[in-house]
Amino acid sequence: MNFWQEPIKIGSLKFPRFIAGPLDGITDSPFRRLVREYSPEELQYTEMRHVACVAHDKTGVRSLRFDVHERPLSYQIAANSVDYIDAALDKILAKGVDILDLNVGCPAKNVIHTGSGSALMGDLPRLKAIVTRLREKTGSIPLTIKIRAGFKCVNAVEVAQMLQDCGVDAISLHPRLQKQKFEGQPDYALAAQVKKAISIPLIISGGVVNWKTAKMVHEMTGVDGFLIGRGIWGKPWKLKELKEHAAGNEFRLDNKMIIDCALKHFEYMLEYYGPHGLYAFRKHLPFYVRGIPEAAALRTKLMVEESADVIKEGLLYIASKGE
Repeated sequence: MNFWQEPIKIGSLKFPRFIAGPLDGITDSPFRRLVREYSPEELQYTEMRHVACVAHDKTGVRSLRFDVHERPLSYQIAANSVDYIDAALDKILAKGVDILDLNVGCPAKNVIHTGSGSALMGDLPRLKAIVTRLREKTGSIPLTIKIRAGFKCVNAVEVAQMLQDCGVDAISLHPRLQKQKFEGQPDYALAAQVKKAISIPLIISGGVVNWKTAKMVHEMTGVDGFLIGRGIWGKPWKLKELKEHAAGNEFRLDNKMIIDCALKHFEYMLEYYGPHGLYAFRKHLPFYVRGIPEAAALRTKLMVEESADVIKEGLLYIASKGE
């Protein structure tokens, strides 16, 4: 096997190199269920949850709602102190997850204002205390950390080395500063520096949208894996597509197959959320119908439609026009 067919090893576990990253409000349980149908072995992430929310959630409805078939699964948390870590991890580990991931890369203002996310890259003593406690608490469960290029200034190499010294099993890097958010070209030269500075696996996040860019980024950086975030939105088959292309195989979905996937996604949303699933699906619908003839006008109507049956009929009509 070559690099692309070999697995990435995180702690004692092995996974294919393409990984489904977390997108808040997007990669929920219905979406992960759909991804799993295309990619049975690939690692997926939950949406990020603050340890305080998990600790205070008495029912588990909001923070710990996932099904066993979604595994292998990495549960992603945020934290701004060691407070609530023990209570939160007691619940998370009891639920059964494969990996615990701490998000130290989120650039959102509401997150960094609490001292969580990428703000921790500007406070290394606090970050070290949090990671040390997580490492003590996770035991044999692999612990990974997602970072950025830095908070106000670039310090990813220093942070990555510190995290490795704390016993972290792998690092994911989004090579942009907090202020860049998701704009501008990712700093792949920095990713190459981080890769050379550590011996644990480095997973790249940002800029990889197809096999061509994955191959290019690997050649530039030598990273071990690829966290696919925004590139998977509206394309739950993306990991399978990347895997097939990396193996030299053709992968293509026609419009009917895409709409069939959209209909299944809609059903999963209704099953999971009840009537609210109709509204939650609206953020996904435009991605499925993009580029299909005559879809634009009908899409506008479906985005405000209140009837699940009418939405299903509309999607079937769009599929027929795309044949």
